[in-house]
Amino acid sequence: MYEDALVVDGVAHFYSEHPDNYRDKERGPEMGRLSYEGYHKGFAFSGEDKWVMDRERFFGRPDPNLLADCMFAESQTDMAIYHSLPLYGLFNDGGSPMWVAKEVQKMYPGRMLIYGGLSPFMDGALEEIDRMVEEDGIIGIKFYPQDIIDGEIRNWRLDDEEFSFPMIERAREKGIRSIAVHKSQPLGAVHQEPFRVEDVDGAAAAFPDMEFQVVHGGFAFLEESAMQYACFPNVTINFENTSAFLGAAPRKFAWILGSFIAAGGPDRLIWATGATFFHPRPYLQAFMDLEFPEEWTEGWGIPPITDEIKKKIIGQNVIDLLGIDAAAHQAEFKDDRFSKMTEMQEPWTATPWDGEQPDFEAQSIFSGAKA
Repeated sequence: MYEDALVVDGVAHFYSEHPDNYRDKERGPEMGRLSYEGYHKGFAFSGEDKWVMDRERFFGRPDPNLLADCMFAESQTDMAIYHSLPLYGLFNDGGSPMWVAKEVQKMYPGRMLIYGGLSPFMDGALEEIDRMVEEDGIIGIKFYPQDIIDGEIRNWRLDDEEFSFPMIERAREKGIRSIAVHKSQPLGAVHQEPFRVEDVDGAAAAFPDMEFQVVHGGFAFLEESAMQYACFPNVTINFENTSAFLGAAPRKFAWILGSFIAAGGPDRLIWATGATFFHPRPYLQAFMDLEFPEEWTEGWGIPPITDEIKKKIIGQNVIDLLGIDAAAHQAEFKDDRFSKMTEMQEPWTATPWDGEQPDFEAQSIFSGAKA
């Protein structure tokens, strides 16, 4: 909790960067370097090395304890929504394997919800939606607009009626109402077009009863994203990684946040950190301490950022948008070890996971294909 507000982190991952997991032996290590040096360290709070995970653990095997503790023992976060990733051309296990979230669910019921990563390039993608709903209990679908298939970069658009719409339709048939799509952050030195936001328009217009989350909203293409947010009431903005500007450039995050509030109000903005990419605690605190400069509210049409608005963004918005029964979840975890803690642990101090680890290659959906 933050004061009296429930904190729900809209995106959690365990980034599976172990060298044995790289399916693409050239691009995989480059993604690892970009992830650690460019983002994890590059957007850290200056002079506060304790928020930086040591290299050995960052590139270690997936660790449910590390994810659970950084969220619930080392920060004020109460619940998190895990996004498994479908980057099976880069990583054997997709890059953020679902089994990690399911282990956290077993250990700490009520704390973790799951979006299932889906690759449209996999055989049986529609049937995989069925399986994830029925077996994994997912509450949403996570898409990436790009992957590497047989060594070649493949792009796709969310507004493609023949390629994409059948997946959205199947998700809707199975009771899923939320589609999250990675935007604004290209996967290294690749063409930026797939990571722009314009293709969300067509999907949002075609499926007005579905909610479309623009993940990393505002990190790039801010004006286009703000206009989209203003025009489509079923488009929401997820601040995963965008919130990292609070560590490296807080005034920039303030401008991004203010631009969305001015365009469409604060009620469809979702707090997220992308932990374990970043430790959630300092970014949450920086957000709650954030103020807009007075000249913005006077001359740019940006309303003041109030505590009420902040508390909506850090939890209530995503609860309302996704129809989460927060009281039921709180009842499940009210007596777990995190709820009984009287002070937060130091960052990245979780006891290493000693449970069974799935084999990386066994998780690949492209086991027989050429990397």
